[in-house]
Amino acid sequence: MDQAQIQDSSSWQRRRGRLDGLLAEAGRALQVLDGTVAHGRASPAGAVQADDPVLSPDEARHAAGLMRVNHVGEICAQALYRGQAMFCKDARIQGVLLQAAAEEVDHLAWCRQRLDELGSRPSLLNPLWYAGAFGLGVVASRAGIPYNLGFMAETERQVEEHLDGHLDRLPGHDRRSRDVVTQMRDDEIGHRTTAETHGAVPLPAPVRGLMRLMSRVMTTTAYRV
Repeated sequence: MDQAQIQDSSSWQRRRGRLDGLLAEAGRALQVLDGTVAHGRASPAGAVQADDPVLSPDEARHAAGLMRVNHVGEICAQALYRGQAMFCKDARIQGVLLQAAAEEVDHLAWCRQRLDELGSRPSLLNPLWYAGAFGLGVVASRAGIPYNLGFMAETERQVEEHLDGHLDRLPGHDRRSRDVVTQMRDDEIGHRTTAETHGAVPLPAPVRGLMRLMSRVMTTTAYRV
């Protein structure tokens, strides 16, 4: 085999590898969106108990709206980190991103379970949220590892604030939702710290502002739709 044939073969293998990766991600996306993706940890809310406080219809509707927003946030985080990891050339950093994505799958399952308990449903726009976040992750991955991790850290920082706000807004006696949100917030703090210790750099102010604007649009929409 001459040099040209070797180069052609190598190029074909790279293209095949990318295609296989894209097909695997498409399959993963379908599992995330239909709720069949496997998760590891049980919900921090535990099993439903007979003495769990009963929410009024308005309280249940409000709690469901907030948990739907949280579910969308986890859809986006899952897509974002997998998009970032897909084109990351550093195996160590890729592992950090994929580990965070795996923990976000737990959050997805917990939020979905709580929505079911509240007699509600996930956002109808989840495919749109997933596609947009995955594309954003791919773009972030091209900015270099420090900014790639910076994007992860800033995302988690904004999610922490968002979850703290939900703890203030959830009905005080809705222990099950509050237990889920509290554990999610603690996990997000861990993700942010991990990104920072691996070399994350602060994002420019305009980028942080744009992220907040996009988050506001998403949360306002997902509460109802």
